[in-house]
Amino acid sequence: MKNRLVADLGPLRESPAFRRLWAGTTLSSVGSALTGFAVILQVYDLTHSPLAVGGVGVAQMVPTLLIGLAGGTITDAIDRRKLVLVTSSCLAAVSAAFAAQAFAGLGLVWLLYALVAVQSSLTALDRPARATFVPGLLPASQLPAGLALNQLSFQITLIAGPALAGLIAAAPHLGLRACYLIDTVSFAAALYGVARLPTMRPQGGATRPGPRAVAEGVRFIRRSQVLAGAFLADLNATVFGLPVALFPAINAERFGGSPVTLGLFITAIGVGGLASAAFSGPVKHVARPGRAMLCTVAVWGAAFAGFALSPGLWLTLSLLAVAGAADAFTVVFRSTIVATVTPDRLRGRVMAADYVVGAGGAQLGNLEAGALGTLTTPVISALAGGLVTIAGAVVIALALPGFTRYRRQPAEAAGDGVRAAAPAEPSPASSG
Repeated sequence: MKNRLVADLGPLRESPAFRRLWAGTTLSSVGSALTGFAVILQVYDLTHSPLAVGGVGVAQMVPTLLIGLAGGTITDAIDRRKLVLVTSSCLAAVSAAFAAQAFAGLGLVWLLYALVAVQSSLTALDRPARATFVPGLLPASQLPAGLALNQLSFQITLIAGPALAGLIAAAPHLGLRACYLIDTVSFAAALYGVARLPTMRPQGGATRPGPRAVAEGVRFIRRSQVLAGAFLADLNATVFGLPVALFPAINAERFGGSPVTLGLFITAIGVGGLASAAFSGPVKHVARPGRAMLCTVAVWGAAFAGFALSPGLWLTLSLLAVAGAADAFTVVFRSTIVATVTPDRLRGRVMAADYVVGAGGAQLGNLEAGALGTLTTPVISALAGGLVTIAGAVVIALALPGFTRYRRQPAEAAGDGVRAAAPAEPSPASSG
């Protein structure tokens, strides 16, 4: 029973390349979480405005939307490993610029927005290319386990990153400057994890970047209720049910505004997600991931609705942990759907769309939550977002029956990598 519940560590034991990639990405992601925390807190300290914090989301969202889909065609055209080495090096330079402005004490909100925009532009190229590595390194039978381990890495980041950032930011001799500097150094781990990977060229021939290649990827997604449902479910959760922009204001109103408490908010989400990821063994046995994804999205919305009304710190953190647990399963279900339904020649473009939906939706959600919180109150904004998320899950289930009926083929039946785990083109049951 124990082996069925705990996360499958087989990919880490059996694939040295995956093990190096996983370890390097995890360490670097913790560093990136320090910068993400520091930017939000620095903007809030300078402005004391939830709307200004939401503006960080705009600076992230616009480059993501402009570059994300087009970047997917580059991922499908060249060696993905070399692309990630270039983008990671440039991202390290951006983190160094964050550190430089903090040490100089400039206090310029526009400069923070500009650095966030450059960072997001590079990330829009980096993340989709990285997402193609796991299906390329692991056989189909290990894909769900590998994706669950990636989610475990993300949850470790959510816990360690904000918790460390809160402690570092509150320390009198460290502060935000140290957060930015540690992130810069942590990129060495990411570069090491990628540098020793094999060549990662697209299977089935490279694609020529351009509007036609983008349109081909969009058509593939549009024709599949399975992919469309997964993306819409994720948008529903992130746009309406992710009130991170409200965290500083709610923390200041209820708990005195301590950076340590603010760090615990995001850490609590990570703790819940870590518990789910650590006991993700049953996920590989879920035959209908679309239906399961909608259920976990509804739980996510309900948890944030409860968070909005929670009067005490422990109940607040417990509800955030429930949200994190639901989110961990949601991400694994979505990632498995996207990886199994998509052929490798389209993987970069579909992963780019997946990233645009995830990152763009989250930042749009920050803007929406911050704007509504400014017009009304942070509590009303968080409560309304949670309730709308639940309603949205019901609407998607009714509007896209092919998504809820989708049944994942057993990984053991796959013969030719991940592509054999599901039809390369949408089947009649999953077509809109």
